[in-house]
Amino acid sequence: MTARTRCRTETVCRRFERARARDSQQRNLTRAHQGITMTTATHAQELFRRAQAVCFDVDSTVIREEGIDELAKFCGVGDAVTEMTRSAMGGSVSFHTALSERLSIIKCSREQVNKLLTDHPPQLTPGVRELVERLHQRGVKVFLISGGFRCIVEHVASQLHIPLDHVYANRLKFYFNGEYAGFDEAQPTAQSGGKGTVIRRLKEQHGFETVVMIGDGATDLEACPPASAFIGFGGNVVRQQVKEKSSWYVTSFGELLKELEKI
Repeated sequence: MTARTRCRTETVCRRFERARARDSQQRNLTRAHQGITMTTATHAQELFRRAQAVCFDVDSTVIREEGIDELAKFCGVGDAVTEMTRSAMGGSVSFHTALSERLSIIKCSREQVNKLLTDHPPQLTPGVRELVERLHQRGVKVFLISGGFRCIVEHVASQLHIPLDHVYANRLKFYFNGEYAGFDEAQPTAQSGGKGTVIRRLKEQHGFETVVMIGDGATDLEACPPASAFIGFGGNVVRQQVKEKSSWYVTSFGELLKELEKI
């Protein structure tokens, strides 16, 4: 890491810590005025068996890695970004703040993103291909809702035969010469609560009554409601806060496949 990059990273990290303190205070105020909808494990399992749509998080759920961390490593700033990701997924800072600050360190070019996909394609989590195939066979609509990048998530969707119009993720922006120009902040997935916004729109557009969200992070947990149920996933990484607040927590997709066999 160059001295210039180190200085930029340290400045961003200081801003990140200040933002984390502000976000934590705001969340405490919000929770004091909100009720929490909880389901039992048995109820969550029942909802999963009769779901009309299942929405998956991607990073550390459908795939084994965190896409933004892999991109940061590829660009030589992995250590600084990994800690920010841990805070974002654990819920200790708003997702928008974490995304903006991490990308301001990475500053990836279009060429670097393309080379990452070629040299280090995302690795599917064991069992997810079979689970998605089984859901499709049952006529269940499958969606990928990710705080990661659409260029990476579309690659994953293609492997799982999920239509690209069932993909919701963030869009990176580049200048005409391919240099990083920011990200599309208008996307709901760029905001805290964005996954819930997507699910609410899906229910309105398609008339779904039962939608289940599956994921490993705090941004997935907070999507229920409007999701009918949330299933915490710890097959790649266990985030303690999410595990404790999940009414049904699994560590493999095989457990979900077994649940479908009960029908």
